[in-house]
Amino acid sequence: MPDNSTTVLTFPDQEQSPLSIRAKALVFADPESQQLLHEVERVAPSEAPILIHGETGTGKELVARHVHRISGRRGPFVAVNCGAISETLAEAELFGHEAGAYTGAVGSKTGWFEAANGGTLFLDEIGDLPLALQVKLLRVIQEREVVRVGARKPTPINVRLVAATNVDLAQAVNAGHFRQDLLYRLNVVSINIPALRQRRADIQPLAEHFLGIYAHKLGYGAPALTPGSVLALQSYSWPGNIRELENVMHYALLVSSGREIRPEHLKLNAITSHGQETAGSGDPLQIIRQQLHKLFQAEQPELFEQVENLLVRSAYEYTRYNQVRTAELLGLTRNVLRTLLKRHGLLNDPHHPTTTTTTGREIAWNIVN
Repeated sequence: MPDNSTTVLTFPDQEQSPLSIRAKALVFADPESQQLLHEVERVAPSEAPILIHGETGTGKELVARHVHRISGRRGPFVAVNCGAISETLAEAELFGHEAGAYTGAVGSKTGWFEAANGGTLFLDEIGDLPLALQVKLLRVIQEREVVRVGARKPTPINVRLVAATNVDLAQAVNAGHFRQDLLYRLNVVSINIPALRQRRADIQPLAEHFLGIYAHKLGYGAPALTPGSVLALQSYSWPGNIRELENVMHYALLVSSGREIRPEHLKLNAITSHGQETAGSGDPLQIIRQQLHKLFQAEQPELFEQVENLLVRSAYEYTRYNQVRTAELLGLTRNVLRTLLKRHGLLNDPHHPTTTTTTGREIAWNIVN
């Protein structure tokens, strides 16, 4: 489980929607996450609208709930998924309706804005809101009052608006799918939630959090993550973000012995939705990290010597055996580089670097394969 110094946000009613794609927990262990938490808590007490950007499953609703919790507002927190609202009934859902306003409206009903009066209204996936409704939403924000469908008299409201999106609304404006004036109104405070792959220090405490939850349901203590498992989790790109991590840990717990989680227990997808390998989403350092993990599992002897040999040899060949350029490329002094070149048998005969027992090509093959 995360240590006591780590802030953890969770849903109080998360078991009511076990199949939801939303993130059900959020920790702030990574420096980027801690900066995010500081920013959120700084703007929460204000009345300014907030627009939260982030990929699906990064914890946008959790952040919105935290904003409401520490804002000082005493009304309810109401969450609405704009993408799930029927376009024909969207206006009535948001603003309410009077009896007889349309076929089937047998009685009057308050909308989401009135339901959130005195509190916070969270509009998730705001980019899916129909253009016609965007005009009316803009008027509500400006006038701070709603007019129910079929009514003539406006109803004053006191609502803090927090919206969220997983798309670039500026591009949606350029494409004619989103109103620019509404974007200006919503984007008074902009909060960006990094993807899980961009805050890797959050991965282990989140994994341990989910292990603890599911182990508790099964009636035994949470198993430990082996170092190899931690490395595998941190090397993966997490296209599904926190929700995917939760699923992976649930599965790992079910197939493990219950004492420890090893790399073979982790069901990590090898291919993303774009058909590319997920190792670091193409980030060379993350690809190397994942390949090193394979070498760790193989317990290859003298691994550090071999990897250092590969790095020095590759850089030296890349610069066509220019010592000054190689030192600059690796961020070393020339004296340190010469020591390394000598250690790996590259100093005296640079054009035929075959004096070491393991060649650069052999080491490269080992790492890639």
